[in-house]
Amino acid sequence: MRKLFLLVIVAFAPAVINAQYYWDYGVSTGAANYLGEMGGKQLTRRDFVSDMKLQETRSSVGVFARYKIAQQFSVKASFNYANIRGDDALSTNPARHYRNLSFSNNLWELNAQCQWFFYEVNDLGHTYRYKDNFRAYIALGAGGMYHNPRAKYNGEWVDLRPLMTEDHKYTTITMTIPASAGFYFTINKHYRIGWEFCWRTTFTDYLDDASTHYVDKSGDPNPLASIMADRTDHAAANAWGAAQNPPQPGFGNNFGYHVWYDDQGNAHFNKRGDSTHNDSFMTTDVEFSYVFRGKSSLYRSHYSSIFKGKKYKHRKVRAKF
Repeated sequence: MRKLFLLVIVAFAPAVINAQYYWDYGVSTGAANYLGEMGGKQLTRRDFVSDMKLQETRSSVGVFARYKIAQQFSVKASFNYANIRGDDALSTNPARHYRNLSFSNNLWELNAQCQWFFYEVNDLGHTYRYKDNFRAYIALGAGGMYHNPRAKYNGEWVDLRPLMTEDHKYTTITMTIPASAGFYFTINKHYRIGWEFCWRTTFTDYLDDASTHYVDKSGDPNPLASIMADRTDHAAANAWGAAQNPPQPGFGNNFGYHVWYDDQGNAHFNKRGDSTHNDSFMTTDVEFSYVFRGKSSLYRSHYSSIFKGKKYKHRKVRAKF
């Protein structure tokens, strides 16, 4: 057993030594926003940042470790927290505004990304000391995330998932696909400061607790379920419809769990969400990290004696242009 243990140490020693040279560890802080059913301007749902509401921007923080596997590639693992929010009251689209839904969600995510460095300057300032550099990258990866949407009722936060507002008890664990772009400066070989934008596609449409249509929760044992499932101000919606030219009578009936029928007698459920697109969110962060360069204490204690006592003369070399 002892020999096997020593063999394992010898086998992994080079990896440990190299890892000491290529690792950097850091923290990040910035802002987060989301794309989903809530938000947007006058138009109906649009892709990517067109539906984002800057008023709902919230904070994000994280810790990470990065390992350089080749000159142009690194692997980065990170653990992140972000808060996202949405509120129909901020939308100028009448259908969204009078739907009157809102939410807040705390996201806890663990992911890993492969970074490809497509541009770098290895000697900033042309000092010929190679202490400072600049690198820019794009990255793609995979991760897992915990989330639990909430909304306010009478000034108190209420968990929405247990209420099953759409008669669907979705999972609080979901996968994410992070895609990012960023850059960093390395200062004096040891310190890095950078910026990263990361857009996460998720495998759920319930970050905001809205995805399909209204359901009748009036018979639910918990009266809060009916209240949180349909939060429309029907009187205000009808007043808005009546003021239009031409008037839109019964505009408030576009919301709620009741079924309406068209001229052909076809039944229609009122739309509460859009199940054809999953929710996503994005973060933009400033990052600070420390680079571990040089050999480990294991290397020094075992191999420094080989060169102990020997002195080497260094010849000065003048650069030729």
